[in-house]
Amino acid sequence: MDKPQIIEHINHSVNYTLFGGRWVPASARCVLFGQHAKGTGALQVLEMEKGKLQLQTEVSKPKGFKCGTFNFSSFEDRHLALGDFDGELTTWDLDRLDKAVYKAKRHTGIINCIDGAGGLSQDGAPELVTGGRDGCVKIWDTRQANDPVADLEPADPSAARDCWAVCFGNSFGEERCVAAGYDNGDIKLFDLRTMSMRWEATLPNGICSVAFDRPDIAMNKLIVTGLDSKFSVFDMRTFNAKSGYASVDEMSHKSTIWMGAPSPHDRDVFMTGGGNGSLNLWKYSYPKSRVADDEDGQKVGVAGSLKLLNNAVISTQPIGSFDWSSDMRGLCLSTSFDQTARVCFVSNLNL
Repeated sequence: MDKPQIIEHINHSVNYTLFGGRWVPASARCVLFGQHAKGTGALQVLEMEKGKLQLQTEVSKPKGFKCGTFNFSSFEDRHLALGDFDGELTTWDLDRLDKAVYKAKRHTGIINCIDGAGGLSQDGAPELVTGGRDGCVKIWDTRQANDPVADLEPADPSAARDCWAVCFGNSFGEERCVAAGYDNGDIKLFDLRTMSMRWEATLPNGICSVAFDRPDIAMNKLIVTGLDSKFSVFDMRTFNAKSGYASVDEMSHKSTIWMGAPSPHDRDVFMTGGGNGSLNLWKYSYPKSRVADDEDGQKVGVAGSLKLLNNAVISTQPIGSFDWSSDMRGLCLSTSFDQTARVCFVSNLNL
């Protein structure tokens, strides 16, 4: 019983399709968002109380919400950014949900994914990144109205691939990068300081999620999950001109791996969520040396190893989103397509 256990604490059903859930920073509250059967957007604010999620506020909006994040906002404001099915980005004050604080519509079609940087005591400007069905990756500063501050568009819009996953990384000082994953297996790493492509690679199948183990330090590890029951962990410290970044691959879930989420309390521990309704907890271990020399005498990265710590099947439907609490080690929130949000606790994480 010394190994970590995944324990379901709260099971909360809703009457709409859940696309995501996020903890409200520095609180016992969470938000749930998604789409009603008639296509309207659902947004709920709930609080943990006496072993249940108690509804505090609920609103309906014209279009369904696909993705959301708090990572761009300060602890004082705790504004929520949402991307919807009509290509509109909005930010919300949870105490005044009648009107959006900020809105901009520059995507054509669904905003599939979103991430933030510069908020919650991170360095740099508060920014958002969105990826859409139109193949575009857009960088937003909510202090600037209407237009993105950077627009990473495909060279040929007619051949654009869906962008399914985005995340910020390397966000310290004046540095900031964005990783993006596409439906054809492409991974692209953009350097926002130099406005250049830093690295690109192609995996066999579509990319469902990308996440740096820590977004606010020099790039360390990048977790990439995909359609083919496989995920990869890239060592981002050493780049080789021939082979790129070293990686370790692992098969898991026997289905699509919808997400990979590093723990905010231990950057070597992360959770993956599968299309079979299971959560798998992993630990990454570094090799004795993370750098070696190739046959040309150039530096090349050496990937570490992965260990499955535990797993639990918590749903009959795919795990659509997962969020660790930054305030309490082991507390987590997941949503699945059985219209249920679950608050779980992972014990014994002092690894």
